[in-house]
Amino acid sequence: MNQASHKDSILVDVRNLTVKNQSNTLVDNVSLSVSRGEIVTIVGPNGSGKSTTLKAILGILNPHSGNIHVPAKTRIGYVPQKLEINWAMPLSVRRFMRLTQRHSDSEIDNALKLTNVQHLLQREMTALSGGEFQRVLIARAMASRPDLLVLDEPVQGVDFNAEVDIYRLIAELRDNHHCGVLLVSHDLHIVMAQTDTVVCLNGHVCCSGTPHAVTSSAEFQNLFGVRGAQALAIYRHHHDHSHGPDGQIIPEDHHHHA
Repeated sequence: MNQASHKDSILVDVRNLTVKNQSNTLVDNVSLSVSRGEIVTIVGPNGSGKSTTLKAILGILNPHSGNIHVPAKTRIGYVPQKLEINWAMPLSVRRFMRLTQRHSDSEIDNALKLTNVQHLLQREMTALSGGEFQRVLIARAMASRPDLLVLDEPVQGVDFNAEVDIYRLIAELRDNHHCGVLLVSHDLHIVMAQTDTVVCLNGHVCCSGTPHAVTSSAEFQNLFGVRGAQALAIYRHHHDHSHGPDGQIIPEDHHHHA
């Protein structure tokens, strides 16, 4: 791809993003971009700034400094980590799909077909399994035919087999609809197979690049106690370091054994 066409394919470009609240810096100097057809996965421990970064990109949080460029033509579909919904009220899948956007019956049907849950149209949301629930959330995000699909921990509450299927589905949506994907994950070992670029956060970007480059790097192996990319199938995502007062990484002395 030449430089001009690559620039035209960029769906979001984040440069030196810093987000603060009244007392803390939530993320500091984070840069990343997502192009059409690319899957970018953000990994990191709880409190590392993963969701903060997504919310800044979506315009939910205001940056303290830095620049977020989303071309005007970029349509974004968002799968949030938590939904502010009163689940005591009856809510069918059909009604849920219309909560915030007025999709037509055909748009709803097509979106549910994309995620293989069209048979759940009349089902109550509270009766769905974890995997079915996440597929409906993804269908809702896809109903607007987004250029960029943004997912905040889309496999939470999902068993292992359904987790593998959800990641496979996300890759199929990327392949078939040529959208970009920005994904926050609490896990590393499954995501890596389908991800083009990994961004490891711990308040700042610890390391980033292709999965092979990141897992082969000394920085990654120091951070995660992983002895090589081969171990990813059995290791959960970990940060085996702390930060000194000046922000420098302080490795811990132990490794995780299979």
